[in-house]
Order: sequence, then structure tokens, then C-alpha cells
Amino acid sequence: MLDEVERWLERRSWSAADRPLSRLLAAKRSAGPAGTVTVVLPALDEETTVGPIVETIRRELMSEAVPLVDELVVLDSGSTDRTAEVAAAAGARVVHRDTILPRLAPLPGKGEVLWRSLLVTSGEIVCFVDADLRDFSATFVSGIVGPLLTEPDVQLVKAMYDRPLGAKDERGGRLARGEQGGRVTELVARPLLNLHWPRLAGFVQPLGGEYAVRRSLLERLSFPVGYGVELGMLVDALELAGLDALAQVDVGIRLHRHQDGQALGRMAATIYRTAQARLARGHLVRPVLTQFDRTDEGFTPTVHEVAAEERPPMITVPEYRVRRAASKDQVA
Repeated sequence: MLDEVERWLERRSWSAADRPLSRLLAAKRSAGPAGTVTVVLPALDEETTVGPIVETIRRELMSEAVPLVDELVVLDSGSTDRTAEVAAAAGARVVHRDTILPRLAPLPGKGEVLWRSLLVTSGEIVCFVDADLRDFSATFVSGIVGPLLTEPDVQLVKAMYDRPLGAKDERGGRLARGEQGGRVTELVARPLLNLHWPRLAGFVQPLGGEYAVRRSLLERLSFPVGYGVELGMLVDALELAGLDALAQVDVGIRLHRHQDGQALGRMAATIYRTAQARLARGHLVRPVLTQFDRTDEGFTPTVHEVAAEERPPMITVPEYRVRRAASKDQVA
């Protein structure tokens, strides 16, 4: 198994610099409709960061000179700040979660938003980017879209990067490595993958929120509605498409808002539950997590539900099939 992972790392791990924009644009032109690219930013109360991300993508990847991205959508999952207003002013199409598939009451969670995004987007390559990134670089998009345009047998590409907790060094260059983020990755996701899905052990950032996927694969995947969506998607993609259809690209450094310890605990529980469902498809006896806060009365317990719901493959949703059929008729 170790030999297989090493071979995969040699064949399916790249740097964003390996594919210059000129090469990507040529590949996109050759691909025709199959090369259409949608970028989706799931957003919840991200008014301080979503605007610069949208502006960078529009300026560097949606200009007449560099028309790499065809569609840019911010999926607002119930923000109470100015996220939607800021995103629209920056040039994104903003869609509110609750307006998509109204017959089905929305569930809280990131995976829910990603799943619903397939109903309001049209690109054959769908690129997801978290909306809380700081000092955003367009290579987060071009880097992970690149293999899908140039390698016909690749179906899913994850971004890999450093995740420093510190700030820039005095010289203003590369961030000091120091302590890294991704604590749930190292303490929960990586052990689970190595023990139960060792063929996925080569992924540097299995839980990272930046990845690009062919729609033909996405629409066949189930979507855990919560934080387990990235792990679930990776495991299910391995089963459906095989290891050689998966890849990763180094895009440098990722700066974002880090969660506190209790939020990470809830995230870890959800990810563990997602893994458990895929290991056994059995009943989860106690789908809750108890955490403790110190108060004047001592330690006070708070019980949180662990997201257990999953949305079915989008290709099974009637509204989606109708929309896709209409889209294909228009192309024809």
C-alpha cells in the first residue's frame, strides 16, 4: 500500500506553477463546453474577506485577457452581516441557500450549501473556495482547476498548502512555519484515513475547503450536510472513480480564521461520524457531543448535536435532472 501511495504522489501531486495560465486557457478552448468553470464560495458572515476574494477572481481569472472562470457564485447560508451585499458589490452572483430547492427545508452546515450549489450553477468543472481566506491568491483557483483541464482522467483535485497560525515575518515574505493549523486534520482525519482508507494517505490537506471536481462526479456523490463533507467526498470519490482520478496541487500558503478548541471538537465529532457511517453504514447510538465551559458555578455542560444527515447524489433529484437536460438541449 505504501508503494501505491508513493507512486500516486509522484504522478498526481503538482505545484500550481506547473501549469501556466496560457496552457490552461489553451486547454479550456480545446475542451469546449466540458471546460466551463464555475467557482462557488460558500459563505456565512464573511463580510470582511468575501469581497477581496471575489474581486481577485474577477480581475485575474474572468477578464477578456484571461477568461478562465465562466461563473462566480457566492452561496449565502444565512449570514446576518453584510456578506451578500459585499459579495454582490464586488461582482459575484449571490444566491441565498433558502431560495434553492424550496420544497426541501435547508439544514445547517457547509455540506448542505455545497450540495444545493449544484442546482444553481452550470460549469462542468466546479471549484469550491472557502470565503474566509485572507491574502487570497488566484492560484487557489487556477492551480486546482488546471489538472482538470489538462488531464482528462483526473476528476477531483484538492489544494494543499501551509496553514501557519502565526503572522508574516519582518521581511514580509514567506510566513514563518512555526505551529501549523489543521489540528482536526492531524488529530482526527489523518489517523482515520491512514487506518481505514490508506490509499488516501498521500493527501496533505484532506479536509481543506479548496478543491475542484468534475460535475459528472459531484452529481453522483452523497453530501454530508456538516463539516464531514470533505472527508466524505474524498472517501466516496475514491470508491467511485479510483485513486488515479484524484490529485492535489500545492498553492502555497492559506491564511484564514482559526476556530477555537470547542468548535474544533464539534468539527472532529462530525468528521468521525462521517467516517463511521462509511465504515459500517450502521446506527449511531449517541449522535451528540457534550462539551464544558467554566462558569461561576463550575463546569457547565453543553450538548451539541452531531450532524448525521446526508443529502443524496444530486443526479437523483428530479429538479436537477430537468435543469441538466435543459442545459444540454441549449448547448446542442
